Amino acid sequence: MPSPTLSGLDRRLFLTSTLGAAAAVAGLSGCAESSAATSSKGSSTAPLADTVPAGTSLKVSSFQGTQQLQFKLAKLGELPFEVSSWVNVAAGPDVINAFRANSLDLANNAGIPPIQAHFQGFDAKIVAINITRRPNYVFATKPGSDIRTVAGFKGRKLAFSQGQAQGVVLLRALKKAGLAYDDVQLVPLTSNQFLTALQSGQVDIAPLGNTQSPAYLAQYESKGARIITTDVVDLLNLLWAPAAVLNDPAKAAAVAAYIPHWARGTVWAYENPGIWNEEFYVKTQNLTAQQAKSISDLANKPLFPPSWTEAIRWEQETADLLAEGGFVKKFDVSSLFDHRFEAIAARSVTAEYRK
Repeated sequence: MPSPTLSGLDRRLFLTSTLGAAAAVAGLSGCAESSAATSSKGSSTAPLADTVPAGTSLKVSSFQGTQQLQFKLAKLGELPFEVSSWVNVAAGPDVINAFRANSLDLANNAGIPPIQAHFQGFDAKIVAINITRRPNYVFATKPGSDIRTVAGFKGRKLAFSQGQAQGVVLLRALKKAGLAYDDVQLVPLTSNQFLTALQSGQVDIAPLGNTQSPAYLAQYESKGARIITTDVVDLLNLLWAPAAVLNDPAKAAAVAAYIPHWARGTVWAYENPGIWNEEFYVKTQNLTAQQAKSISDLANKPLFPPSWTEAIRWEQETADLLAEGGFVKKFDVSSLFDHRFEAIAARSVTAEYRK
């Protein structure tokens, strides 16, 4: 894949190309062009129902079975609605395409996918927020690289996914280091292509999640690969859903009922790292116990704020950063938040996880 320094027009074309590739992989390309048709006409302000009507169902994202396993281990009990499908999808572009295809109703992502969905004309809303205080991503070098700092990214090829958290982490790191977009070569990829691109030398740098970096180093550190850490934080871990789903009173009630399970499952995994490491990372991800511990040692303490003020401010900064680079058009991100759900997660957890 070519990796020229991107012009403003090329940047605006990024998401179209990455979404198209993701849709082809997911078998959803036939539905990707229907975003205008599936966008909702306005958002509901109707009060949320206290109970979920019988027969209500949702299709919920659960990458590699994470949510079902957390709910089971935490013994959270049955959800008051049917999950008709646990969808094994996580990457922002894939989630957006699944939303468009009506094959997904509720997803867990970072802050950037809702911005990209808005840019593409698809109406979806944020319904729950978990604030992240510690970095979830590091920058991995290709084997044999001499790069040791973010300043050393100048003139190099960097893996960049506009529609995912990894993309905004990279942009924020560049800005903090005083590097302009034209100082580097941004190579448009989706995150599931990052490892292959590093291994082949297609890129010099790729952002990797804390869950990925131990395995990468185990394989390539002896060949000269390294990890560059920063204090750049991807602040938002969130739940979001298409406006069409939230405009359905029964489905909106089901979403509201799901949020406490999500919040409590997240807290349980944080409070029980030994069990979670063994049951998830060791048994399902094939990591060693030590690799799993290195991941949980970096885990963020969950924070479900009663107010979304900080989250909205950070989301606006992110959207403005993307607009500054020509990746999206400038807009007011407050339209992305459905405040009917604002306090649900906070009410679901003890006080120490609210501030």
